[in-house]
Amino acid sequence: MSQFRSDIIKLTLPTPFAVGDVHAYLLKGDVLTLVDTGTKTEKSRQALELGLKMEGYQLSDIEQVLITHHHPDHAGGVDFLSPDLPFIGHANNQRWLTLSEEFLQEHDEFFYSLSKTLGVPSEFIGFIKYLRHSLKYSSARVLSSCLQDGEAVPGHPGWRVIETLGHAQSHISLYRESDGRMIGGDHLLAKISPNPLLEPPLVKGEERPKSLLQYNQSIKELYDLPISLVYPGHGENITDVQELISRNLNRQHERAMNVKEMIKTKPSTAFEICTKLFPKVFMKEPGLTLSETIGQLDYLLDREEIRLEETDTGIIYTLNNRGQE
Repeated sequence: MSQFRSDIIKLTLPTPFAVGDVHAYLLKGDVLTLVDTGTKTEKSRQALELGLKMEGYQLSDIEQVLITHHHPDHAGGVDFLSPDLPFIGHANNQRWLTLSEEFLQEHDEFFYSLSKTLGVPSEFIGFIKYLRHSLKYSSARVLSSCLQDGEAVPGHPGWRVIETLGHAQSHISLYRESDGRMIGGDHLLAKISPNPLLEPPLVKGEERPKSLLQYNQSIKELYDLPISLVYPGHGENITDVQELISRNLNRQHERAMNVKEMIKTKPSTAFEICTKLFPKVFMKEPGLTLSETIGQLDYLLDREEIRLEETDTGIIYTLNNRGQE
C-alpha cells in the first residue's frame, strides 16, 4: 500500500514484530532514494515491490538507500536491492550491520553484566538470547558512507540530516526547511512510545548511553523547529509536533513519578520495578520493558529524586532525602 504526497511516497510494509507495519519512503530528487527498507522477509519484499509498482517504479529504479537507524524493521530489507547502490546512514549503524563475532560477544557480555546489577534472577537470564532474536531479520550489508548532523542529504538539495539519538544510538531524521517536512523514523510517533532502547556503549568498557535522557534532549531540540509535518516510521503522519513533544515529555515524567512512588513504598531492584510495571509483558518483551524501566530510573537519578545502593543481589534504588520531602 502506498500514499503519494509531492515528492515523498510512503510505502507501508508488514513486519513480524509486535509494533506492526513499518513505513519506508521513496524520496524523489537528483537521485531516487529509498528511506528505510522494511524487514528482511519475503512478505515485506512483496509489499515493497507492489508499492513501488503502484507508483510506476520497480526495485531496480532505486538509486540510493538511506536508513534512519539500524533496527531490522528499518534496515533489513536493503538486502533486496543491488549491493552496488550507495547505502548511507549514521556511523553508529555499522556495528549492528556488521554483527561481527567480537561485537556479538560484547553485546552479550554487556547484558549479562547489566542483568546482575539490575537484580535479574538467574532463571531469567535467558532473555539475553531473546534480545538477539530480531537480528535474524537484519541486513548483511554495511554502510558505504556515513552521514553527520547538519549535513545535506546526498542527491536531495534542501534536505539535511538531524541527529536524533535516543530510540537508537544510530538514529537520524531528515528535515527540509523550505516546507518544514521531516522524515522522522521512530523519533516521533503519534500513538505509540518510541521506547529508547538499551544498547552497549559505543566503546567497550565505557558508561552505557542513557537512552531516555538522550531522547528527551533530542525531542526538546525539535520543539522550536518549524516542523509542519512528520512522516513517521509507524502510524499516522504528525502535524502538531509541539503538542506531541509536550505530551510525550509529560507522560514520561508521570511514568517516572509512578516509579518513584513504587520506590517510596519499597526500595527495589530494577528487575523488581520492571515486573511491577509490566507484569504480563516482561517475558514477551524483556528488552523493551527493561529499557523503559531503566530509562525512568535514569531520569529519576538525573533529577536526584532517588539514589542507588550496590548490594550482593544487585543495585537497590531508594528515595533521596530530598525525594522524601
